[in-house]
Amino acid sequence: MFSLAPLLVHSEAVPVLARQALRDGRLEDAAAILYDETDLECSDARELVGLDSRPGVADCSHAS
Repeated sequence: MFSLAPLLVHSEAVPVLARQALRDGRLEDAAAILYDETDLECSDARELVGLDSRPGVADCSHAS
């Protein structure tokens, strides 16, 4: 699956906590933070970081 995570880590448009989660390899957390702190839908946030975004699989309810 294609991931924009390497680009997101360096983008100042991405929330700091999401960038840190990406650097730490915590993709689920990064997606949840993107969902919580931006206008992205959960499935879009998950897709951006390279996670499965299919309905029933996508869950953005648990940022640590």
